[in-house]
This record gives sequence, C-alpha cells and structure tokens, in this order.
Amino acid sequence: MSLKGKIAWVTGAGTGIGEAAALALAREGVTVALTGRRPEPLQSVAERVTKAGGKAMVAPGDLRHPEGPEKIAARIKAEFGRLDILVNNAGDNVAERSWERLNAERIEHVIDSNLTSAFYCAKAALDIMRPQKDGVLIHTASWSGRYVSPLAGPAYVAAKHGQVAMSHMINAEEFINGIRSSVLCPGEVATPILNNRPIPVTQEQRDAMIQPEHMADLIVYIAKLPPTICMNEVLISPVWNRTYAALQTLKAPSRAG
Repeated sequence: MSLKGKIAWVTGAGTGIGEAAALALAREGVTVALTGRRPEPLQSVAERVTKAGGKAMVAPGDLRHPEGPEKIAARIKAEFGRLDILVNNAGDNVAERSWERLNAERIEHVIDSNLTSAFYCAKAALDIMRPQKDGVLIHTASWSGRYVSPLAGPAYVAAKHGQVAMSHMINAEEFINGIRSSVLCPGEVATPILNNRPIPVTQEQRDAMIQPEHMADLIVYIAKLPPTICMNEVLISPVWNRTYAALQTLKAPSRAG
C-alpha cells in the first residue's frame, strides 16, 4: 500500500529509531510531524527530510504531561486535517536502575518517559483517528516488554510490559473503528539510550546490535500493510543476542554416565 500523502506523527524523532523512522517514512512520501523534548535535533532531522524532498513539521514538547501530546495532536489536526500513523517511540532509562539504586525521582522518570507518555500520545492520536475510521499506531516497546531483564532495570521492564498490554488493548477496543495497533519488542538497538547503561557498551557490541535503520524498515513495512491487516506484535533481536551469550557462560559442565 502506498504511503504517499499520509500524515505521520513520530515521537522521540530527534535520534535513534525515531530519527530513522521519520526519514524512512518521508522517503515514502509521508509528511512527518517530529516530536521530542529538544528542538535542535528535531530541526536537524526536519532539514534532512526537506533536502530529501519530503515535508516535516517540528513539534517539540514534553510528552510526560497530558497537555503536551494534546497540543501537538491539535496542531497536527489543524494543519493537516488528519493523522494516519503514530510512531510512539519516545523513551528513556537511567543508569541507576537497580532496586538498590532507584529512588522516587528515577522511578517517576522511567515510568513517565516510557509508559505514561505512550498512553497520552496514543489517546491523542486515537481522538483524531476514530472519526476517520482509519489509522495505525506503532509503539516501540522492548525485549524487556516480554522478558524480565535485570540489565534493563525493574522500572523500565514494568513500563515496557505495560506498553505491550496497552497496544493489545487498543486493538481489543478500536478494531471496530478500523484502527490497528502494533507493538515492537526489539532486543538491543544501537541508539543513544545505551549511553545510560551502568556498564559501558563498546562500539563492537553496538555494531552487532539491531540498527535504527532496521527498525525503520520494519515500521514502514507495518505502515504499508493493507487496512484489513493488523500486525499485533513483533519480537525481534540481533542474531548475536547477548542474553543468550550470557546464558552460555552459565552452562554447567556435562557429566558422563
């Protein structure tokens, strides 16, 4: 299905998966609204979209509070009259992520950045899509949305599990309005969020991970599916899965007999 002329709202669009998705969608002829907390990276992405012959609207804002997504969605509707695609991608983590090091401020930041903001953006997008009887929402969750991972920390794991459930609940209610929701659960992706890891990640390790462009290809594929098809969930990982590699080192020696 052609995406030419469609309108997409991409959150977390200044770097990583959001940046790659915005550029990939623009190459398909989609007009992209770019959201993030920092205007400068968004402007840089918008300039690259324009140079490639696409159209972009820079719409910065803090998505952790309801008025942020509501104002951006209202601006999208006023300017374009519709919203066809939401790439619900904004998220963050903290270095001090273990139970021992978490405090109220860190818990609030992780939950609000990954789950609360996703809910607010989904709600704002659905309010536009519902009268259209059409629209697709694509949420970036995580491998940690399906598996408990001490590496990601309890707040992030809980938030991403919630995001997975959120997406499935959208399908449970909004299918009658022709709306489809897809949640992506990638393993390690080489994005700037890795800079918050308690243990630094080497360039060699990053090179073996999923790259933002791989996720952007997947997002475009889902957006181009016919409106009668819903890709409910995608679990994707690099072949060199460091979770599996760690388990290999824990194998007990075999015993003869």
